[in-house]
Amino acid sequence: MKKQSGFTLIEIAIVLVIIGLLLGGVLKGQELIQSARTRNLISTDDGIKAAFFGFQDRFRALPGDYTLATQNITGVAAGANGNGNGQITPAAAGAPIDEHIAVWDHLSHAGFINGNYTYVAGPMPTAATSPVNPFAGFLVLIFDNIYDPVGGGNRHNLKTGTQIPANILAEIDRKIDDGVANTGSFRFSDHTGFTGAVPTRANCYTVATGVWIIIGTVETNCGAASLF
Repeated sequence: MKKQSGFTLIEIAIVLVIIGLLLGGVLKGQELIQSARTRNLISTDDGIKAAFFGFQDRFRALPGDYTLATQNITGVAAGANGNGNGQITPAAAGAPIDEHIAVWDHLSHAGFINGNYTYVAGPMPTAATSPVNPFAGFLVLIFDNIYDPVGGGNRHNLKTGTQIPANILAEIDRKIDDGVANTGSFRFSDHTGFTGAVPTRANCYTVATGVWIIIGTVETNCGAASLF
């Protein structure tokens, strides 16, 4: 009789252990990446808020809205002066320039944020004019009411940018605010950052309760606003 070859139970057990370790490593790696992106977003939010108030304290004006930026800040793009009305708004809302783009020029050249952003007219941000989140969505610092609940008053706020999974926004909300998507200082926003697809509110959180949807299929195109 021919001797049959095959795996022993011990060999199969070893293979299963190795597969388990590999899967565990992959899952742990994904968890570490998500945690790093969450920390990055929180750090960015804190840094920009500090920069906003630091700029206001130094120049007695808001970045982007500052009427004397080109005279008093070295390197600011020619003509990138706001109207000084205390609101960071696009030209479409009546400002002389797209102040939500100029804000990054003012902050970076005044030394309040890292990077070197240069103002270019037009509401659409680019990598040369505006910072991005870890998912390549553009950050927007603006005076508007595009955050939940719908119909609230205009406030200065920092948009996180789009393409952020709901579970990451939920974790940020728990860490820095009340964990509810439509209350507190950190809320869902369907602002597109002037680019990309509009986040779908009902896919990101349960409107009736304000609970971020992190069970089952997690929506990957969500966004939020941090209110000042």
